[in-house]
Amino acid sequence: MTAIPAQASSGTGGNLFAPGAAKAHAQAQAHPAARPAAASPQDDGDGDESQEISVGAAQAAAERTAPGVVAPGAYGAAWTALQNLPRTGGNWDNVTNLPYNSDDPRYRDLDSNSSGGSGLVTGRMAALAADDDGHVYAGAAGGGVWRSSTGGGKWTPISDRLPAQSTGALTLDGRGWLWLGTGESTTNADAYLGSGVYVLADPARGSFSPRDRVGGTELQSTSIHELRFSGSTVWAATSEGLWSHSTTRLSGPWTLQFAPNPAYLPGGSLANDPSSAYKNIVSDIAFDPKNPSRVVVAAGWRSGDDYNGFYTKTGGSWQRLTSLGDLPADADDVGAVTFAPAADGSRYYAIDQSPAGLAAGGDTALDGIFVSKSGSPFGPWTRIADADSLAASGSALDAPGLQSWYNQFLQVDPSNPQHVYAGLEEVFETTDGGTSWTTPGPYWNFGFPCWSIDPTKQTGDCSQTTHSDQHAVAVGRYHGRTVLYVGNDGGVYKRPINGAADASGHATDWTSLNDGTIDSLQYYSVAVGKDLTYGGVSVTGGLQDNGQSLLRGNDTVMGSDFGGDGGMTLTDPANGCNIAQEYVYLEVNVTQNCAVNNGLGAPTTYNVPPPDNATSNARFIAPITTDLKNPNTWVAGGENVWVQAQGYTIRDSSAWTSAYDLGAGHVATAVAASGGKVYAAWCGPCNSQGFARGIAVGNADGTGWQQITLPTTGAVPNRYLSDLAIDPNNANHVYLTVSGFSRDWNEGPGAGVGHVYESHDGGRTWGDISANFPDIPADSLVLTPNGGLAVGTDLGALYRAPGRNTWKAIAQLPAVAVDQIALGPDGKLYAATHGRGIYTVPLKSLH
Repeated sequence: MTAIPAQASSGTGGNLFAPGAAKAHAQAQAHPAARPAAASPQDDGDGDESQEISVGAAQAAAERTAPGVVAPGAYGAAWTALQNLPRTGGNWDNVTNLPYNSDDPRYRDLDSNSSGGSGLVTGRMAALAADDDGHVYAGAAGGGVWRSSTGGGKWTPISDRLPAQSTGALTLDGRGWLWLGTGESTTNADAYLGSGVYVLADPARGSFSPRDRVGGTELQSTSIHELRFSGSTVWAATSEGLWSHSTTRLSGPWTLQFAPNPAYLPGGSLANDPSSAYKNIVSDIAFDPKNPSRVVVAAGWRSGDDYNGFYTKTGGSWQRLTSLGDLPADADDVGAVTFAPAADGSRYYAIDQSPAGLAAGGDTALDGIFVSKSGSPFGPWTRIADADSLAASGSALDAPGLQSWYNQFLQVDPSNPQHVYAGLEEVFETTDGGTSWTTPGPYWNFGFPCWSIDPTKQTGDCSQTTHSDQHAVAVGRYHGRTVLYVGNDGGVYKRPINGAADASGHATDWTSLNDGTIDSLQYYSVAVGKDLTYGGVSVTGGLQDNGQSLLRGNDTVMGSDFGGDGGMTLTDPANGCNIAQEYVYLEVNVTQNCAVNNGLGAPTTYNVPPPDNATSNARFIAPITTDLKNPNTWVAGGENVWVQAQGYTIRDSSAWTSAYDLGAGHVATAVAASGGKVYAAWCGPCNSQGFARGIAVGNADGTGWQQITLPTTGAVPNRYLSDLAIDPNNANHVYLTVSGFSRDWNEGPGAGVGHVYESHDGGRTWGDISANFPDIPADSLVLTPNGGLAVGTDLGALYRAPGRNTWKAIAQLPAVAVDQIALGPDGKLYAATHGRGIYTVPLKSLH
């Protein structure tokens, strides 16, 4: 597919990025942290949360694609090149493969989400499947497919050999074969694209390999929304149209059945048009149970386009349906859609998101939940729920469905066509075909009369709920009981399909299945410090929608000491309880006791954002660092380069001063400092249209600042500048990493060829030291104490030994992005992956 940055005019972003085992950078969905008594700095309300997802998405797309359009195959080629590199010694050790308790009472500060009721969590689950023998399959957004043979829990990864670890669809066919559609379909900021469809004939015992791919390369570089079966044909609803393939003859190419705008597909006359990635999205397909050859296709981009609508094939051509009852036909009201049939063919259900509602910026983007009582997807359809009726069903939200472009699932009870579960931000349930609804899985427990922040109670007098933001659902059986499984931004949960609830309709029987054996945590950052209380080190990191995790030296369960999204992290290497955590947009919080609960008599955390935060003149995940020579001097980047000299004792935002204004429309992408000398990389505009970047250099005291001249062609490509690292022995010796792809894949002006650069004169001139470095976005850079270089990329980590000029892959990781790579005070290298947790490897093994 053609990958482009999000359409600026739409007010929303997209995940339709560069192809292959692709990834849009970790700038995902922001989750408001809990402050029930009064709004916290992180709790901006549901409207701001949805906007933050969109802004992050737009920035992430531009980071990978600007200044042009990336051609298909970029990530596939990068993965091949990475596999052909020599490897260092040593092995990665996963340090976060243990339970992560978001309700940990040790950290029940008002800036955490503790007591909200999510319990044990892991990373976002995009798809689920389950059988009648206790096997459950969970497809993580960026962490691959996992299997449980115990009805949930005791998980094993089964897709680590694939070149894409993103999941869009996961389903079992009538033979018990497990079908995997790669490429997550939520169109949010940190979603990956995929490498096609794979099938596993013995999923209870086997694991996926590249040989299991169905068809050819036709679906590489797409996101797959749904896989549906009709007879001996599998249908794939994708970001590049509707495709089909035989389920009995797995070789041979996929057949394109329907593309609303085929000229925008790869190879088409408009493939390089900036809007191409949005022109052929198919979200789902429904079959008439009485005549499966009659199909209804839901097509359209969530922000609206003139092709949005429902289609069927008539007389050999595809025609838009104009009369479906309450289910809208107007393009402005058909966005992301999910269908669900009853097992007996008596009813069809659907969720529809409204582009007009999204564009209006109101309280919800949900058009409604609908039923066709004829059992046919051709209707007539009747609306059985909207935001108002769902809000009155026991919801924790004033208007559910604001993120219905991001959160959707539908599941009909196989034994009762009037019993339906619907997933939006929350889990809803009806047992009477939609006449009435309850909310068995509310967003959280905050605000309900049963809630209490009492550290002696896990969730007050409330029952556990699920994590918020629902994406996946399945029904299976275990020990003779029918079980409902749901997947969301916090992992996998289950309850009996006919479960128990309290008087408010909130379930009393949810069980978290995130037992620590499934580590799909999506980190933006990692930082490590000595644990002065328990010995060893404290490891902390910022996560997509799961706050800040903290692993102390004696922990058998990780806790969450900050809520919301966790962005960049600072930790004092000498004292791991001195921590600064960014929410988003440089919303910085600081603690000097690990944010350990103190009975709520006094604050344990302090909100100290630089002034850029007040106007959001900072990136969604914005850069912040400490001076190599003076760790009490911090540098943060928005439109201004901000400096404060109080270290972890900072208690007020007034401590920040502006050392330099990067200029109107410019925003920092990376900062580094040593001995008072500061480097700040920036972009602006940051999308493909008019993309520009640069580096400013000056002193922390505000003197000596200048913009370095970086021509649009030459030594440093005209692409996103992702990280900077300074030689601790010479502040004029600095390294730079560059994101995006070279001109082999990006036709934009000045795309260049390299990814790692070095300057010996303070940035005035640069040399390309990429050598055999794969053509892959580079995300993070660190200098090892012996003078080596370690780089985190979109597909793993690389190392250049001191005195060498070529690169090796660092040991073996699945195809996951290393958003940040960092040094620990324990002589180890740490990698924050966006989908498989935090890994570490001893520095002495890198040779």
